[in-house]
Amino acid sequence: MAFFKTIVATLAFFSLSIHAADYKAPRGPGGVHPDLNGIWQALNTANYDIEMHTASHSMQLREGPHGPLPAVKTLYLGAVGAVPPGLGVVEGGKIPYRPEALAKKQENKANWIDRDPEVKCFLPGIPRATYMPQPFQIFQSADSVFMAYQYAGAVREVYMEDPGEAPVDSWMGWSAGRWEGDTLVVEVTGQYDSTWFDRAGNHHSDQMKVTERYTPMSPYHLHYEATIEDPLTFTEPWTISMPLYRRMEDNAQLMEFRCVEFVEELMYGEWRRNPLPR
Repeated sequence: MAFFKTIVATLAFFSLSIHAADYKAPRGPGGVHPDLNGIWQALNTANYDIEMHTASHSMQLREGPHGPLPAVKTLYLGAVGAVPPGLGVVEGGKIPYRPEALAKKQENKANWIDRDPEVKCFLPGIPRATYMPQPFQIFQSADSVFMAYQYAGAVREVYMEDPGEAPVDSWMGWSAGRWEGDTLVVEVTGQYDSTWFDRAGNHHSDQMKVTERYTPMSPYHLHYEATIEDPLTFTEPWTISMPLYRRMEDNAQLMEFRCVEFVEELMYGEWRRNPLPR
């Protein structure tokens, strides 16, 4: 399996390299840089687990008489709560955790429904916002870039002139961008350590730096890379990569998904004057 995955990754790399060399994206506002304006979406299982994974009963499991079964809190989701298989998006296959950070990851996974910030509609952070199963939109002018995400109404401005250090940490961090040829490079710092990479409990510290790269490969897709640096959590930098596809519907647009109201009962329902059964 490891050999097969290496071959697939190598072929994909050379295929992307050939297309990148051949494709010249239309120029955007100002006529200098490629036009990234549009609505984009990842089509993969990275939000379940950015590492390679097989299908399973649920994100949170317990031991059954003949193998793992869904945890009590996820049992009634049935097949809707199952995890689809995925080849993973981590280059090299494995995240280089420090031993104590790996133990925390495993603890997070065992307590997924209580710990994953997505469950309570907290903003997803970067890079997770990019590959959640909902689209996002890039707004690009001659000298600015802004990104809006359907999930939870998250937004971020990419400062195209050095903004200095983040004044405070935040869920979506502090984004500083620049162009390297036709690639938009965005460095993200100042994120809370509460965000996760996925539903599998993969995590980071507040010292994480994410370097994103958005490269147009055709009129219909971008190549996305994000390199993660966090010496408190990982032994070395590591990278995820994936295609992002342009939404092509005639009326493509971001819809409203302000999920805070959907979790009010979960988070605060017990404090009602007359609480509902839980």
